[in-house]
Amino acid sequence: MCGNNMSVPLLSEAVTVPGTEKETAVVIFLHGLGDTGHGWADAMTSIRLPYIKYICPHAPRIPVTLNMKMNMPSWFDLIGLSPESPEDEAGIKKAAENIKAIIDHEVKNGIPSSRIILGGFSQGGALSLYTALTSQQQLAAVVGLSCWLPLHKTFPQAASGSGNKGTPILQCHGEMDPMIPVQFGAMTAEKLKTIVSPQNVTFRTYPGLMHSSWAVCKFLTLLKRKYTIICWQIFKKHAKLTYLFI
Repeated sequence: MCGNNMSVPLLSEAVTVPGTEKETAVVIFLHGLGDTGHGWADAMTSIRLPYIKYICPHAPRIPVTLNMKMNMPSWFDLIGLSPESPEDEAGIKKAAENIKAIIDHEVKNGIPSSRIILGGFSQGGALSLYTALTSQQQLAAVVGLSCWLPLHKTFPQAASGSGNKGTPILQCHGEMDPMIPVQFGAMTAEKLKTIVSPQNVTFRTYPGLMHSSWAVCKFLTLLKRKYTIICWQIFKKHAKLTYLFI
């Protein structure tokens, strides 16, 4: 039986790219600060596989301390962007619960959690990492683009009940990123290796790439041609993830 999207707040307005045949897998992708799910839905459409449903929710509009308290789409408040900056612990945990609700909804609708990929860009990638590491649902994989691990000082204890200690995690980061320097991405990858099986953490960097969702989307749309950042493919008959690097 299909659940009611209205019972999951983020799903009611999320951009959903349906499969073109029977849906047996789901990708949930979270946008960055100040963005919406629309642009990423377009990128997912350009690389979609027929049996995968893509869900790109919108973050709520909240005041963001980092941007002079202006109201904008944000998964949680941001005070700073350095590893030692204060963090919005309550907001991060609330946002993670909202994403877990989407995962639970898809599972109730017949998609095993092992057939669900959770990913995101920048703040959305950060939320994806935190959500996966604190979720009891075992996911197919986690993808973080140009991001960091929120509340990193609470790990590995915060992941004690996680179902994703053996789940593949892929991080991709631009080497010219001025917002979230690539060194922060590398520090995150090393931290992740203390939380999950180290062999399941992959960290890729890309020369010349800055902190831009447009640039990442451009790389994604050129996937089948010359350039790429990442492609994920879930086998139809096996709950297994394959990464393709071209």
